[in-house]
Formats: sequence, structure tokens, C-alpha cells
Amino acid sequence: MSYQVPDGVELREPPVPGSESVLTPAALAFVAALARTFGQARQELLRRRADRLREVREGKGLDLRAGPAGEWKVASPPSDLVDRRVEITGPTDPKMIINALNSGAQVFMADFEDANAPTWANMVQGQAHLRQAVRRTLSYVAPDGRVYRLGSQPAVLSVRPRGWHLDEPGVWVDGRPVSASLFDFGLFAFHNARELLQRGSGPYFYLPKLEGAAEARLWNEVFEWSEQRLGLPSRSIRATVLIEHVLAALEMEGILYELRDRITGLNLGRWDYIFSFIKTFAHRPDRVLPDRALLTVPSTPFLRTASQLLVHVCHRRGAHAIGGMSAYIPRKDDPDANERALAQVRADKEREAGEGYDGAWVAHPGLVGVVREVFERAFPGPNQLERMSPAPERPEELLAIPDGPVTEAGLAGDIDVALRYLAAWLSGRGAVAIHHLMEDTATAEIARSQLWQWVRHRDFGALYRSARAEQLQRLRAEAGSSPAASGADGGDGGPLRLDEAAQLLDRLVLDPEFVEFLTIPGLAYLRGTHAGIAQERGRG
Repeated sequence: MSYQVPDGVELREPPVPGSESVLTPAALAFVAALARTFGQARQELLRRRADRLREVREGKGLDLRAGPAGEWKVASPPSDLVDRRVEITGPTDPKMIINALNSGAQVFMADFEDANAPTWANMVQGQAHLRQAVRRTLSYVAPDGRVYRLGSQPAVLSVRPRGWHLDEPGVWVDGRPVSASLFDFGLFAFHNARELLQRGSGPYFYLPKLEGAAEARLWNEVFEWSEQRLGLPSRSIRATVLIEHVLAALEMEGILYELRDRITGLNLGRWDYIFSFIKTFAHRPDRVLPDRALLTVPSTPFLRTASQLLVHVCHRRGAHAIGGMSAYIPRKDDPDANERALAQVRADKEREAGEGYDGAWVAHPGLVGVVREVFERAFPGPNQLERMSPAPERPEELLAIPDGPVTEAGLAGDIDVALRYLAAWLSGRGAVAIHHLMEDTATAEIARSQLWQWVRHRDFGALYRSARAEQLQRLRAEAGSSPAASGADGGDGGPLRLDEAAQLLDRLVLDPEFVEFLTIPGLAYLRGTHAGIAQERGRG
């Protein structure tokens, strides 16, 4: 098969199964129009991001920014998003989509971002799978012959596109790579928005990696333009925003206001939030975080305060507050360990429900019932939107550094998780089971950013090199491969690419300048050097 493309559009990747239904000339023309209409504004926002980060590193203070005064509220949620007590997340392979939609959760967030390795096949086939899921025609036959089909009452579908910072190197418009956000959003909206509305739902999106209200405003403009272009009812595209950055936390109310006619809630993305804290203050030796294991919501001031502030702001303005991820993977081999882990999950969700959250995320269908039970027991009805939670008593703790040590064990743990995850990610898998937890890109971001800080500010360079070499050798032995081999069987994604993972990790940890997102240089490994060069040079 060959592509038919509109004028000015260039496809730099070969056809894959699903291309014929996704990359149609009309769909590509819609994506190209999005790129031409909003590309310059996106670039200006990214320049403002860089300027703001530079100012912070030069010592400019940060303050909580209130939204517009008055008693304004966000629009009421659509009927199928009133109850969000359990939301399940995961990548867009057919088995995951079917299991998640059949899980009993109220919402399934299909993830093109952190739980997805952005290979060309994953991006295009994921769109094809979701197109089938919307039309209830998706099925999957496992290698053992088991057939998976959608049930009669699937969860409500929401889609997370990639963040504003990323390009899609497989599609160029007028000589430039298209925004990954506009590519992911545009294809899904073009193929599915009208179909979803006809089925009584709607085009719902989770927006990641925003750093302020201006970036939410751009999304609102994209949605308004798309509704007009596609002939959709006004304000039918709805969104939830992930608060994954410390700068976004300072502007939560402004983010709600900019999307007030279509936003349905905010979600506290804990892992990315921790990463953003490290990244924002990476060059400051007085703002080094302790071992990752110590960074829990109850014990970490900046997480605890962000969590309380999110509920307060959401309910004040009529939006859902969605809690953090329960990443534990239930296990059958050790019932005692399983019950201890489930007890921790329950305690975490009981804390969130007590703070006023309306629901929370899980990464595995086996946790849906556990989390649903906690929220059903905590409050009657589908949500707690009428509950007015108090503002944090000490909002200055949004920027507070937690106490705790930096240890060799913490360093070894970060190296272990980073290598395991990066090897799987480079093999095409974005959601990876590591030590009975479902990890995604944010996990590796925390690990590699902590390692960068510790090498710079705790003189851990030699210790890192030694521990990394030991762990790489251990993983090779685990995989049963020789030192020259690239790794062990990576499952559906192919062979694990351990040596390349080690090379990428070394770059992320040992480069003198902090790399903003691992996915930017990672694309050069994932798709071939040509695919990452333009992004790294800031051409996107």
C-alpha cells in the first residue's frame, strides 16, 4: 500500500496495518490544517516555557496565581462523566483496550503518552484500535486462541494525546514535523467525535504536561476551531487536565477558567509532578530530593499541599478532583504480600476520599473493585462536588523540600528501574511491570532526574558508573544473554534493548545540561537517528 497525502504533507514512515483506515487524505488534511493554524502559537508557548524556566534557575521567585475573581463555575459534566469513582489507564493495544473497557471502571483513559512507547506502529495502530472500539467492532485473538471482545456496558472512553513539547517525526507539514499533540488529537477527533456523539457520549480528552493557563487557552482554541471545522456542536469536546507540573499547580484556577466551558476535572499526576519538581530546580544544590521511596503524598510537603489545593480549587469551581494512580499489579504467587499491598492501596484511596476526591486511577483491572469499594463507602451518590474542602493552611509548602537522605540503595534502585523501563520502552512497550508495579515514562523520568541531581550535587558520578555497570550485567544475566547481546525477550515489543537503554541513561544522567524530557533524545533510539534529530534541535 502507498499513501495518498494532501499538498504540503509528507509521511516519513512506511505504511503499517491500520494506516488505510487512519491516515486517509481527509484525516491528514485535518491534521495539516491544525498544524498550520496553531503551530506558531504552540512554538511561542514553548519559547515562553524555556524563558520561564531560565528565570526560575536565575532565582526568580514563584507565587500561587489565583484565577479570575467572582463566583464563576465550570460547565456541568456530561451525563456519562458525572460518576468517575474509578478510572483505569493504559496503552492502546487491543487487549488492553478491551480489558480496560470491560473492567467495571467508569472511565478508561486510552494513553498515547506516558504509558505508550511512541513507535510509528503504536501511534497509528492505536488510533485504528480506538476507531474500532468506538464502533464496538474491536476484538483480539491471543496467541493461546482466547478471544477478547467488548462487553455490553463498556467504560466511558477518554484519550490522552502527547504533550505540547513533542513532535510527531513521521508526519511533516510544510517542511516541519507536526505537533504530536495535534497529530494524536486530530486523528482521534476526525475519525470518532461525531460517532461518539451519536452514541450518546462525546470526544473526551485528558490533557498532559501543561505548565500554565496560557497552554490551556491554546487547547481551548484548538477545540473551538475543531468543532467548527468538523461540524460538531459547540462545547461538545470536553477535557480533563492533568496537573503534572509544579508551575501548573500554581495556576490551577487559571487553567480551569481558560477551559471553563468544557473542562470536567483536574487530576494530580503524582509521578510527573515529582519529576517536574526535580527538573524545575535541577541546577540548585539546595533543592535536592531524597530517595524516591520517601516521596509519598502524606510525607512530602509539596505533594501533600498540591493534593489539598487541587480538591479545594476543583470543588470551588465545580470540577471533579481525580486522585492518583494505584499502580500495584495484583499477584497470585504470594497471597500475604498481595494483601499487604492491597491494604496500602485502600489506605491511599481512603485518604483521598477523605480529602474530598471524587475518584482515582488504577493501572490494572484487578484493582477496580478495591478502589470502587473505597469511594462507594466514603460518600453517597456519584461524586463529592458539593463538598467544599478547605484551602491548604500553608500554601508556601508547594515549593518545600522534604527531609530525607540520599542513599546508595536509592541510587541503585533508580538505576535498576530506569534501565528496566528504558529497555522495554525502546522495545516498543510504554506500560511495564517492574517489581509488581505498572510503571510508565514518568517512572524513568523521576529516576534519571534524581540520578542527574545526585551526580551533580552529591558527587555520585563514580558511584553511578559503578552501580550502572553492575546492574546492566545483572540484567543481562537475568535475560540469559551474552554481554554483546542487546537483551532478552521483550514480549510483544520484541527483544529488550539493554545496551541502548544504558547508553541513553548515561546521556540523561551524565550530560552537563539537564535534558528536559527523556522522550526527546529517546526518539532517536526508538525510531532511528533521523527521527530524533529535528526534535532535539528544536525545529518542531
